Amino acid sequence: MLSDSSLEEALWYPATRMQQGLWVLDRDELQRPTQLVPSVVEFTGEVHHERLLDAARLTIARHPSLRARFRYDTKRRRVEYATHGEPGTAVFRDAEAEGLTESEADAFVRELCGTPFDLAVDAPARAVVVRLDSRRTLLVLVSHHIVVDGLSRTMLLEEIFTVYRAGLAGTEPELSSPPHPASVVADRAPEEVTAQVDEVVERLRGAPVDVRLPFERGVGDDLEAARLGATVTGRLDPEHTAKALAVAAEEGCTAFMLGVALLAGTLARGSGQRDFLIAFAWPGRDHPDAADVIGMFITTVVLRVSLETDTSWRELLRAARVGSMEAFMDADVPLDALAARLNPDRTRLWPPLTPVLLNLDDAPHTPELAPGVTGRLRPLDPLYVKYDLAAFVRTVDTADGRQLELSLDYPTDVTDHSALSALLTDLRRSAADMATSPEEPVLEQPVETIDLDDPEERLELVRTLWREVLGTDDVDDDVSFFESGGDSLLLVVLVERLSQASGRALRTVDLFRSTTVSGQAELLTSPAGAV
Repeated sequence: MLSDSSLEEALWYPATRMQQGLWVLDRDELQRPTQLVPSVVEFTGEVHHERLLDAARLTIARHPSLRARFRYDTKRRRVEYATHGEPGTAVFRDAEAEGLTESEADAFVRELCGTPFDLAVDAPARAVVVRLDSRRTLLVLVSHHIVVDGLSRTMLLEEIFTVYRAGLAGTEPELSSPPHPASVVADRAPEEVTAQVDEVVERLRGAPVDVRLPFERGVGDDLEAARLGATVTGRLDPEHTAKALAVAAEEGCTAFMLGVALLAGTLARGSGQRDFLIAFAWPGRDHPDAADVIGMFITTVVLRVSLETDTSWRELLRAARVGSMEAFMDADVPLDALAARLNPDRTRLWPPLTPVLLNLDDAPHTPELAPGVTGRLRPLDPLYVKYDLAAFVRTVDTADGRQLELSLDYPTDVTDHSALSALLTDLRRSAADMATSPEEPVLEQPVETIDLDDPEERLELVRTLWREVLGTDDVDDDVSFFESGGDSLLLVVLVERLSQASGRALRTVDLFRSTTVSGQAELLTSPAGAV
């Protein structure tokens, strides 16, 4: 017989608007890898695999949403879910004992991350602990987007780590009791939603629903191929980072708002467009009890930011703050209702109001599992993208100081890698200009372009930076940096300057191996992040 609490879980609940939209839009789409939320964490150090497996098993079993099964009620014409099903599996694999090569283990992980769920039958979450060798372990956590958003993913990983550490210490983990998802979903009156939509439409009216990007999108017949993506990443040096963040703070701007200003300013510099709609993800957890719930609450929100010919970086920051705050206040407005009013000719395949997304990346990229065991969040392979350009901004604490990191995701089928590298370089230059000349007009500041495909321009760039770093005009293309008066500290400075100017994610070890002007110029022929 079911207990009282089990009786509640045995009920079928109406799905939220977001879940209903996912289901009804295209049921076949739910089986695509684009609807999965995979996480692969690689740990280095001595991991107790059985305890990690137990931690993963406990975590995915105790959250109601991760035990959900879905159905479509044809009579009521709605999607429903029940949470009384069995939890998903958590299993262990020993790649070394099975004789898997590194490439075979990687292929196995890709398969885990791309295997779909049958939402009527399967629990929408699973975990696999993979022992690669005596010092490396993978935690592969895969869930479905219909019950897990980005914040939920972070919460799940942190909970697994908490349970693991408690198990090592021989104590019970301190975990809150997660409320049922149905208890934190509130429906609003239709007239209230309509009035709010009217207000937002008026604020966004007249803004172009497209963004001029330095590359073109083409739509192929293969939806999967059209969504395969890649990433370029670069960082601003600590000095410029500190100055840019200080200017932003003076205007009451967060790192996200700083990213909005940088993106709008950079795109405006490279085109005649001055008015932008930019999408971003909103947690959607307005209910106080939703903080501890694993679920799909995230919504897409659109903000508007514009600039004039004489707008300064400081003024653009203010505009980004106003646009962001307005969007925050109306974050619960349904995007589909806005799109129907502002872009009635939209297509289903691509985002309805803007092809550009910007998010603050605050997920832990280097989690600590336990003392002596460090982790890193592996980049997704393959990566699927839904926007023509998805930008991410985050601040990173490094040995050299705090740095602003900018990442760009883009579709590989229609976008040239060099175009994204150039855009990343432009973003870094914009950040440096904001840091050093915040009162100057964004559009009147000269934007120098460097053709890295031109051997002479590459050489001249490296020569110029050597002169600046070494404080000399006497630079020989084939003499070592150290023989020219450089040392290891100056080499670190050179790495930052070269990375910033070229958009290439150079490392100190790269310049140790290529110590001459000509050798370092050749490094710049590699794609950003590939050296």
